[in-house]
Amino acid sequence: MSSMTLTYSGQLRTQGTHLASGNTVVTDAPLDNNGRGEAYSPTDLVCSALGSCMMTIMGIVAERNAIDLTGMTMAITKKMAADPRRISEIVLEVQMPARTFTNKEKAMLENAAHTCPVALSLHPEINQVVTFQYA
Repeated sequence: MSSMTLTYSGQLRTQGTHLASGNTVVTDAPLDNNGRGEAYSPTDLVCSALGSCMMTIMGIVAERNAIDLTGMTMAITKKMAADPRRISEIVLEVQMPARTFTNKEKAMLENAAHTCPVALSLHPEINQVVTFQYA
């Protein structure tokens, strides 16, 4: 049984629907690939999925260990390669909330990010550069 559907809307746009919630996601081809660039591109979603997965797994570890990650943010930069066109690098800059973290907490959280399911699913040739900034 499927958990999501995808519809091609024309003009290089798709709309995905998560069946359990009804939430939708729209994608457009980027401007540099014949698109309108009015929404996430499919490769943007890959990068966003990586960041979201990292934060989610960090959140699970944090909740297990009574660590508050509220306010954690992440800046994501996607780098593309040509011939073939593909994601070559994803740079993720994690800004941790303004609180004191022990070295043990930092190690647990950073390991959680690096071992999230999306990070482990991406092709090894995609360079994942992750930095953590602690206040």
